[in-house]
Amino acid sequence: MARRKHRATPPSAAADKSDNRRHLSMERSAYFARREAAKVLKLVLQGDAKRQSVGSIKTLVYGPSVRNKKGTFALICQTLKYLLIIQDVLKAADVLNSKWKKQDELVYIVTYDILFGQVTCEFISGRGCGEVSHASQEALQAALARLLVKKKVKSVEELIALYDIPDISNPRYVRVNTLKMDVETAVLELQKQFKVQKDDLVPDLLVLPPGSDLHDHHLIKNGNVFMQGKASSMVAAALAPKPEWEVLDACSAPGNKTVHIAALMRGKGKVIACELNEQRVKRLKETIRLSGASNIKVVHGDFLDLNPEDLPYSKVRAILLDPSCSGSGTASVRLDHLLPSSAPGQAADFTSTERLNKLAAFQRKALAHALSFPDVERVVYSTCSVNQVENEDVVKSVLPLAASNGFQLETPFPEWHRRGLPVVEGAECLLRTDPKEDKEGFFIALFVRRSSGIDQRNLTSPTDTLTELRRRREVMWELISICLKCLHMRI
Repeated sequence: MARRKHRATPPSAAADKSDNRRHLSMERSAYFARREAAKVLKLVLQGDAKRQSVGSIKTLVYGPSVRNKKGTFALICQTLKYLLIIQDVLKAADVLNSKWKKQDELVYIVTYDILFGQVTCEFISGRGCGEVSHASQEALQAALARLLVKKKVKSVEELIALYDIPDISNPRYVRVNTLKMDVETAVLELQKQFKVQKDDLVPDLLVLPPGSDLHDHHLIKNGNVFMQGKASSMVAAALAPKPEWEVLDACSAPGNKTVHIAALMRGKGKVIACELNEQRVKRLKETIRLSGASNIKVVHGDFLDLNPEDLPYSKVRAILLDPSCSGSGTASVRLDHLLPSSAPGQAADFTSTERLNKLAAFQRKALAHALSFPDVERVVYSTCSVNQVENEDVVKSVLPLAASNGFQLETPFPEWHRRGLPVVEGAECLLRTDPKEDKEGFFIALFVRRSSGIDQRNLTSPTDTLTELRRRREVMWELISICLKCLHMRI
């Protein structure tokens, strides 16, 4: 029986098949990447519109649900950079139909790739970009050309310059998670790729050059190090909790300060992490899991609803209060300059009197509540704001209460040169960092109870404290006398 001869596939046909497979694979990857980016972009824009974000751009992108973190981060940042132009182009082109309803964020990302991305028109028109037709692409490109003419510029670069988006470059800070790795080992590992310096103030903090990309680094992925700014890392260090203590983090998500507290306590004692927002609780739990901390208990609830007299909280020795604030000191770190609210002609809501007053009212109430816990010895109040109304004014409002409960202001990091505004007694004890000089604008106030062994709840002055000491000494001598009499009777 004669064998059937198989015709060999021509080399050109084989190459075409290989190219097609590669092209389809790229389309699939792009399809999912854009939709993943659109989900995050939706959260970013919704939070910016409400001035109540679930998290910063970086926090949302580098959460556990995003697979292609580096690509998604770049795509979102670039889309936001061009967003006002994209919106103007879409309005002028009028190419959207009913299938794009409620998909604004995906439309923005697709339009970015069509107009400014590094992909071809043939690829854009495939499944990867939501089946945007060539006609629609041409309409968008024509609308962009008309916009250039309208704005009297010759290039996209000149058009971008009109929107005055700053290029911000900051050092990269990483905090070593000493629950998993010692600082020296982390330095040696990171030095394989980067120039590394130890911070001169926070012992477990390292400084890398601006632009150092660590998001896919194995030390980040396994929780050996956390990307955390210097000022943010100073907060838990100022609290200085002891390993055997019970500590309360009052507004804890996303959890970087919470796990820093756990590390400072060497994984001992107990950390209670309180968070009201359900979505932020999920992020908090993921941060705790990544850190490997086993001494943290998450409480999903309002810090103001916690009863200081209840058993779980009556033994708390230290409280970190980092409440909701305007965020005016970390706008550049959070990449807020890319958000619509920061665009020219859009008033950023950092200085709105009504909003600041509402924030300050909550901050005052929360700080007063923190100072009411019966066994607490140290309370740190911190914000990432530069506004006096959220910082010195809040501290000033609780000073009488603090004094009546036996607290006084103490100086965290005495070697730090930038202190509080001279509008409150004890301003020299307060700590500030500057957004320009220090790359973040933070505020830290440390309250320390002078004599933690005395029940301060019913004391109103130093005289009361002395009276209580005398009373306790008399009781002690009475007990000793009784014991001696009993011993004499037995003999």
